[in-house]
Amino acid sequence: MNLSIFAGSSNPMLAEGMAAALGISLGERVLERYPDGELHVEIMESVRGRDVFLIQPTAPPVEEHLIELLLLADACHRAGASRLTAVVPYFGYARQDRRVSGRQPVGARVVADLLGTSAVERVVAVDLHSPAVEAALPVPLEHLSAVPLLAEAAREPGRDDRVVVAPDLGATKLAEQYATLLNLPVAIVHKTRLGGDSVIVRRITGQVRDRVPIVVDDIIGTGGTIEAAVDAVLQAGGRPDVTIVATHALLMGPALDRLIRLPLRRLIVTDSVQLPDVLPVAHEVVSLAPLLATTIARLHSGESLEDLIARR
Repeated sequence: MNLSIFAGSSNPMLAEGMAAALGISLGERVLERYPDGELHVEIMESVRGRDVFLIQPTAPPVEEHLIELLLLADACHRAGASRLTAVVPYFGYARQDRRVSGRQPVGARVVADLLGTSAVERVVAVDLHSPAVEAALPVPLEHLSAVPLLAEAAREPGRDDRVVVAPDLGATKLAEQYATLLNLPVAIVHKTRLGGDSVIVRRITGQVRDRVPIVVDDIIGTGGTIEAAVDAVLQAGGRPDVTIVATHALLMGPALDRLIRLPLRRLIVTDSVQLPDVLPVAHEVVSLAPLLATTIARLHSGESLEDLIARR
């Protein structure tokens, strides 16, 4: 099977980087809207008998990008694609993996069902917020990790005065992975969420006094969890020389204002979602293009992904 790659509108720069790493061009497609607002999707080249990969992080607006992905998949399927894989570096709704009260949907399961009943035969994702998504997906999932790449970017040889900080209990295993790779101790911030954008810190487990904090998380949404964690670490004696590391920089609402207010020396993120044209803080972007291109090449040729799979 020959290889074809098509990009949705969510993150075309990442898709172009992946295609360049593979030494091929992105496939031609049309994405536009009819006057009534419905999406019009059309593949502009033959995919009959081809191994097709669709690149589409389901970042905000999630529903728009999800429907776009499903329509692209259906178009390729009906045009005769032999195999169809969705590359979804950021998987929207992964945080809705359970009900908090009895009258809520399980959003991750709904999205998984949509993908499972579509023409998509396999999903590739990076650093899912919840591993429960894999159990919900009716199709195989290749769950990749950006942690080794981000840890390498955060490495500062000769600095033994740093501590890896999990901003909440949910990030504990993630922090332990970073700590192992960087050979650093771990501290855990215990928080209580008061609302969708408000948290309160109860205590910190681990030594942060006189240490330089590296706060790690999978997602920076509105920045509320990160801000509360940094404030708590500083109040506990941590040094005001903060590094924040995250895979998915959604940076919604007040996130940038919050980051600006912090004593932030380094912000290290990936390009899993399209970043703002201007980031008013010192930052470094680690591209996922080589990792995803390698994954595509191995899937296409039937090679193992053992060394790329996330360990959670």
